Amino acid sequence: MSRKLFVTTALPYANAPFHIGHIMEYIQADIWVRFQRMREDDGIPREVHFVCADDVHGAPIMIAAEKAGKTPQEFVAEIAATRQGTLNGFHIAFDNWDSTDSEDNHILSRDIYLRLKGEGLIEERTVEQFFDPVKNMFLPDRYVKGECPRCGAKDQNGDSCESCSSVYAPTELKSPHSVLTGAPPVIRSSEHFFFRLSDPRCVAFLREWTLSENSAAPRLQPEVANKAREWLTGKEGEETGLSDWDISRDAPYFGIEIPDAPGKYFYVWLDAPVGYLASLRSYFRKTGRDFEAFISDPGTEQYHFIGKDIIYFHTLFWPAMLHFSGRKVPDNVFVHGFVTVSGEKMSKSRGTGISPRRYLDIGMDPEWLRYYIAAKLNAHVEDMDFAAEDFIARVNADLVGKYVNIASRAAGFIIKRFSGTVDIGSPGEPDSFLGQLRGVSDSIAAAYEAREYSRALREIMHCADKVNAYADMHKPWILVKDPARTPLLLEVCSSILEAFRILTIYLKPVLPALAEKVAIFLNVPSLQWKDVQTPLPKGHIIHPYTHLLQRVSSAQFDALLSDASPPTNPLPPDAPSPFDEEPLSPEITIDDFSRVDLRIAKIVDCSLVDGADRLLRLSVDVGEGRLRQVFAGIRSAYQPEQLIGQMTVLVANLAPRKMKFGISEGMVLAASGSAGTGIYILQPWAGAAPGMRVR
Repeated sequence: MSRKLFVTTALPYANAPFHIGHIMEYIQADIWVRFQRMREDDGIPREVHFVCADDVHGAPIMIAAEKAGKTPQEFVAEIAATRQGTLNGFHIAFDNWDSTDSEDNHILSRDIYLRLKGEGLIEERTVEQFFDPVKNMFLPDRYVKGECPRCGAKDQNGDSCESCSSVYAPTELKSPHSVLTGAPPVIRSSEHFFFRLSDPRCVAFLREWTLSENSAAPRLQPEVANKAREWLTGKEGEETGLSDWDISRDAPYFGIEIPDAPGKYFYVWLDAPVGYLASLRSYFRKTGRDFEAFISDPGTEQYHFIGKDIIYFHTLFWPAMLHFSGRKVPDNVFVHGFVTVSGEKMSKSRGTGISPRRYLDIGMDPEWLRYYIAAKLNAHVEDMDFAAEDFIARVNADLVGKYVNIASRAAGFIIKRFSGTVDIGSPGEPDSFLGQLRGVSDSIAAAYEAREYSRALREIMHCADKVNAYADMHKPWILVKDPARTPLLLEVCSSILEAFRILTIYLKPVLPALAEKVAIFLNVPSLQWKDVQTPLPKGHIIHPYTHLLQRVSSAQFDALLSDASPPTNPLPPDAPSPFDEEPLSPEITIDDFSRVDLRIAKIVDCSLVDGADRLLRLSVDVGEGRLRQVFAGIRSAYQPEQLIGQMTVLVANLAPRKMKFGISEGMVLAASGSAGTGIYILQPWAGAAPGMRVR
């Protein structure tokens, strides 16, 4: 038995770069795909294909290209060129990214149309259509706006209402106007092609497909199924009758020409979802696979991740198109809500717009966003609010404070005292510390499978709390002081690192790049789901710990919502200038500076100093082949376990100072102020090694 999965996200319209709603949806789907690919422990092999494409057709693209003095193809090519960098930046790993103007999409769209026509479901009619007398062209639906004919909401699109989700003909709008010129449109006649969605065969099929009346399990989310029921069934249980769907547009139009109707083009919403199949077809052609065999296999599972604004197209038109053209229908459509910022609809002018590109350009960690989005998502159609305070708290308290810091609490002791060798011993009984962590594997897996990511992360963070409680109970920084307790120190630190490995496996679908760093640090070849149950082997050697993830600051989030560059270490807004507190020192020459020998140092060990409230005792490696002891007055800002394994800068040629607690052989550098702004250890960029001189 095996599973074949075909997974897509909604196709972004190629008139602008990605917005945060796109990235949220892609991260949601990417997490699900990565989880599926990690699963080898349930005995069901998985073949997963994850594709998407740019939706490039339609009058909006044509008009935007015209304004820019470009052809539509040139216009969309410029947008397409921005896609992969952003996707890579957020670790979103599509197998293929294509375009709806591809040859594959032209072929498949025409084939589906001709098959529907052969089934008697395409009908030609004379329609009255809005025409802009100033622009001298028929107006696409989205270029007509007015009042919704159902609920009366103002400024609604020509084909559907964002307020009540009704679908209608543009000519039904009240007080319509042309978006292009503002002129009241006039009505003219034109020959159009319709997909007969009202045909009793379509209605019967859609009732079964959307409501799963003959299925043991619901196909759609309850909210989505209820919406479909509204469209398919009247208030008293009678069928309302679905409207037929206008699938053609008149020239001039950027799109796919209808094969038996020169001068007529497919409406973009016909060929756009076909782009799912076309992207997979293109990918299979590149990799030498049989597309038709895969997509027609009854065992192939087809899933679409979409936003709630396009439910109608994906739960009515799309499955009906596939079914009556003889193709396999989706197994499910996973619908999510919109993204709001601090409770408001996104708006750059109001300071609530979030640009994914800017997020990356100002240096914010993409896995902060992946974690935050996952922590907010569930399987329901709920809007996701993006709030600065919540974002900072979840990243700093949960991701860094609870999870990442676990490794630093044990790694330094293993490296220094045991040459990097861990000893996990037996896997442990089910009720033991590590046994309990392994015992929640199925529960967390079930949450991922059901797209209940927030539940999965809550359970994982609960496990992290247990690991930190275990470390606090055994206190390895105390054990290290008693040679007689060295075996217990090895057991405790090894167990902490084994727990960290298990937590990393659980988090890998959400944090793939961080998981790769952990795999290098722990020196393990695999972090698959099945590896949870197999402990590190006896005598396994880890690599030295290096910092895995930075904390996020409120200043970075402020910069994300503005055009300002984020300060690297911002002061509170009411803090005085550091120069007011401490004026600049007298001028020195380069010769004066060259006398101070600054070296990169690694903090190998750190402990409290009995009888000294301000001091920490550091053992630092400056590349000399020995460790130096340094006392630093930073106890108010750091716990010992936070510093072990960290890199910093040391004044290496400072004369040794005899103190009450021992000899201090140097001074670590830190920034500080007298206005409650804290103490900040200086840290070099990744790649700096102990002993390198700072010049």
